[in-house]
Amino acid sequence: MHSIVGTASPFDELAVPAERKWKSVLALIGGVVLGLIYLVSGGWKVLEPFTTGQLLEQAKVPAGWGPLGASTLGSLELFAAVLLFLPRFRRLGGLLGSGLLLFFLAWVGYYYTALTGQECSCFPFIKRAIGPWFFAEDAAMLLMGSAAFFWSPVVKSLRVPVVALVSIAVLAGASFGWGEMQRTGLAAPSPIVVDGKPESIADGKVFLFFYDPMCMHCNNAAKFMSGFEWGDTRVIAIPTSMPQWAEGFLHDNGLKAGTSLEEAKLRKTFQFVDPPYGVALVNGHQKASFGQMDFEPPAPKAALQKLGFIH
Repeated sequence: MHSIVGTASPFDELAVPAERKWKSVLALIGGVVLGLIYLVSGGWKVLEPFTTGQLLEQAKVPAGWGPLGASTLGSLELFAAVLLFLPRFRRLGGLLGSGLLLFFLAWVGYYYTALTGQECSCFPFIKRAIGPWFFAEDAAMLLMGSAAFFWSPVVKSLRVPVVALVSIAVLAGASFGWGEMQRTGLAAPSPIVVDGKPESIADGKVFLFFYDPMCMHCNNAAKFMSGFEWGDTRVIAIPTSMPQWAEGFLHDNGLKAGTSLEEAKLRKTFQFVDPPYGVALVNGHQKASFGQMDFEPPAPKAALQKLGFIH
């Protein structure tokens, strides 16, 4: 069936000979379902690149590259979603969507031993642990992408896809820039209660260290930082759970720091996914933040030295 450009209906592809109709139906269903998945996943990454970037770093993306990786992957996922929703470009969307799934499968497969049991965090508000079912679910999505690719019309023009890609890139760039602006120069709530007494953190250099006493990564980070020469930098440790173990945590790891139990108050300003997490403050304003993967020795020593927080 031939349609005039600009008047094509999403269901025109179903007007094909009977022997091919079931393939077109599968391409339509697979394309729309996979497009919805990528719309949610990609939209989340593009709109929250720093939050999802922390999750990517937990999935073995090098420290510091998580937000940029989230913004890039999110843009490609949104682009795939747009293509999958448009019948004329579904074949291209199926190719890109399948390629992304193969990349995800290869990445998780390579790091499977380290990632087993961790949350995939592919979607907001949905828990999805990495294990055998992860591969089965992604394989099912790969079949959808393959159906969209093999049983959709050949793409005859790239003008619309190019415009869509540029538009998404602009959106992602704006979102990334806005997020960076929001994070840089954040003003810490002050005063906060430290060791049972109100203390101002609006003056001088202060390092906030959020930790979970039961987290081995947090314990290792605290033990490593206990050897730093902090000089006039004040270190304040904030437990994210089991505050009754705060004193023991600092003692066992040899970290000289004050303790604040005002996690909820501080996390309204300094948002992160999982500890350990650090915030470097100068005169009450954030100068740098340190996500979970930034506490892999020898990090964050060099970064703190550059900031003048340690000697």
